[in-house]
Amino acid sequence: MKTKLKTKLKTKTRLLVAFILNLTFSVLEFVGGILTGSVAITSDAVHDFGDALSIGLSFFLEKLSDKAPDEKYTFGYARFSVLASLISCTILLVGSGLVIYHAINKIITPTPVNYDGMLIFAVVGLVVNGGAFFITHGGTSLNQRATSLHMLEDLLGWVLVLIGAVVIKFTGFILLDPILSLALALFIIFNACKTLFQCFSVFLEKKPRDICLKDLSTWLCAIDGVKDVHHLHVWSMDGQNNFATMHAVSDKDGYEIKTAIKKQLLNFNICHATIELENEMENCDEKNCSFHIERAHACCHHGHNHGNLHEKSNKEKHELIHDHEHTDNHGHNHTHGHEHSH
Repeated sequence: MKTKLKTKLKTKTRLLVAFILNLTFSVLEFVGGILTGSVAITSDAVHDFGDALSIGLSFFLEKLSDKAPDEKYTFGYARFSVLASLISCTILLVGSGLVIYHAINKIITPTPVNYDGMLIFAVVGLVVNGGAFFITHGGTSLNQRATSLHMLEDLLGWVLVLIGAVVIKFTGFILLDPILSLALALFIIFNACKTLFQCFSVFLEKKPRDICLKDLSTWLCAIDGVKDVHHLHVWSMDGQNNFATMHAVSDKDGYEIKTAIKKQLLNFNICHATIELENEMENCDEKNCSFHIERAHACCHHGHNHGNLHEKSNKEKHELIHDHEHTDNHGHNHTHGHEHSH
């Protein structure tokens, strides 16, 4: 427990340090890009600023994702870390689009660049982003992996800036700067889209790609006492911790069977499972996991019947009130009749 707590604190400390480094350096890059006239430096400044926001969100939402389940979020807050990845990837895609726009303008209308300034910023950028990558690498969650990937992209970006500055200094080929910017932007878009698709897979509760349902079912059916497994659903909460629900057919003791199944599920990184036990004599209507449209229609008709009954009840109530008023208007005659009977 103490080791796990230390690991979480270490992760958050790394994210905080990386956030401060990237935010500070991105501001310096904006200034440097303007002074040197380099689109590559300006583009990397946009990229680094996006990474700084991403790391800031990662730090905040990583803390939030540690919260235990409650009445509002019954599965916990783990997906807040995935939300941070989704937002940061979106920022990177927008920033890369702007970089492509400016790089194309630079190709159409070339402008001279200060390659000496580019060299200085490239060296500083390699040191800062190299340190940030070293600090953030090795994460296991989708959020941490995305952050580490962004730091690696920054590092490679400054390698390109350094190469561009050297080539421009000795050849005067100033178009290399926007060309390298385009290459970097496309590289960022490619990797950001990959991470973005992974986030979508988690939010859409797609089966984790490292789990084969057929193999999982085979392993579970190999457990002594398990006759069949169906209605099997597997999804991930944060790209790391997997959940599962299933129907298991067995005539043995329920506690023993569930314990054996959950132990086997750990081999597939499934840490939370809901298991419905059935005996061999039961006929499961949901064995094929099909959505029963007929039942949905029946429910709708059932709702309409409630509405008709409600309208009918209101009508009868109105008639009852009307009859009561009629009785009140003629109640005197009825009362006299009653007295005569006495």
